[in-house]
Amino acid sequence: MEEALKLPIIDLSSPDRSSTASTLRQACIEYGFFYVVNHGVEEELTGRLFEESKKFFSLPLEEKMKLFRKEHRGYTALFGEKLDPYSASKGDCKESYYIGPLEDIYSPTKLNQWPSQESLPSWRATMESFYSKVFSAGKRLLSLIALALDLNEDFFEKVGNLDRSAAFLRLLHYPGGSVDSGEEIYGASAHSDYGMVTLLVSDGVRGLQVCREKSKQPWVWEDVPHINGAFIVNIGDMMERWTNCLFRSTLHRVMPFGKERYSVAFFLDPNEDCVVECIESCCNESSPPRFPPIRSGDYMKERFRLTYGS
Repeated sequence: MEEALKLPIIDLSSPDRSSTASTLRQACIEYGFFYVVNHGVEEELTGRLFEESKKFFSLPLEEKMKLFRKEHRGYTALFGEKLDPYSASKGDCKESYYIGPLEDIYSPTKLNQWPSQESLPSWRATMESFYSKVFSAGKRLLSLIALALDLNEDFFEKVGNLDRSAAFLRLLHYPGGSVDSGEEIYGASAHSDYGMVTLLVSDGVRGLQVCREKSKQPWVWEDVPHINGAFIVNIGDMMERWTNCLFRSTLHRVMPFGKERYSVAFFLDPNEDCVVECIESCCNESSPPRFPPIRSGDYMKERFRLTYGS
C-alpha cells in the first residue's frame, strides 16, 4: 500500500501574499505538487462539469469518434496515447477530450470541436464557463509563482502573452472494472507534464500517485489524497526549464483500482511564440543556465509528437 502524501495547501485568497509566495516556493522546490483552495471556481460549476463529462463519455464510441482529435482538440479513445514510451503496456487505459483556447465570433479559425447541441445541449456552455473560471484562477496562481521567484507579479502574464495563451482543458475518464494483475495496465503511465502549470480536479476516486525522486531507482510512489473543493496543482517541464530546475516537474501516474474515475486537467501554458529561457533569479556563476532558449510552441509540438507518435 502506497503512503499518502501530505502536500502544502496554498490559499489564493490570503491577504498575506508574501507569506503565501514563500510557502508556494517551498512547495515547488520540495514537491512540485500542492493544493490550491479559495480559487474562485464554484463547486456547483465543478459538479455540472463532471455531469457533462460523464454524459459525453457515456455516448456510443462511434459518436465520440466523430469528434476524433484534430489540431490537438477533440476525442482520444482508450489506449490512444502512452505517456511513458518505455512502458510495456499497449497504451494508457483512459479516454479523453481536449478543448483549446476559447474562440469568439471574430476568430479567423474555429479549431475546437463540440458535441451537437441536440445530444448535449448544456455541454459547450458548461465547458466554456469552467475554462474561463479556472483560467482566471491559474493567472492568479502564476502571479504568486512570480513573487516566489522574486519577479514582478505580472511577469508570466507579460512574457507569456497570456491573453493569447495556449491553455487547454482536458476531460479524462478512466473506466472501472477488474484489474488483471498479469498485465501491465496504467490509467496514465508515469510522466511529467509538459508545460507551465497544471490544475487538476477529480471526482474523489483514488488513483493519482507521485514519485518525488525520479532519478533514484526503484521509484517510490505516494498517493495524492483528494481534498474537497481544492485543485491539485503541479509544476510542468517548461516551468522547471524556466527556473533552471529550481522548481521540480514531478513524475506522476494514475493507477487503476477497479473503480471508474473522472478528472479534469487544465494545462496553463504561454503563447506559442513565447521564448522560454532561464529566469535571472534562478541562475548565477555557480549555477549557469542548463537549457538553451526555446520557443514554447516548438517545445510543446515535439513533446506531443513523442506522445502520439505523429
